Amino acid sequence: MNNRIPELRRQQGWSQAHLAACLKVSRQTVNAIERGRYDPSLPLAFSIARLFGVAIEDVFQPDPE
Repeated sequence: MNNRIPELRRQQGWSQAHLAACLKVSRQTVNAIERGRYDPSLPLAFSIARLFGVAIEDVFQPDPE
């Protein structure tokens, strides 16, 4: 799954560690999600979207088939 988390995070001036603390996950989890190595659970995905104040569809897009 593709995501815009790095872009959204940079717009806020946040580090991966700061985002991880806000989401109550490890920095390694944030890194894995940003790199597409890990797809977040649905509750975590909604928390990420809510934190950035955008719709979940504005954060995550399915991989092109």
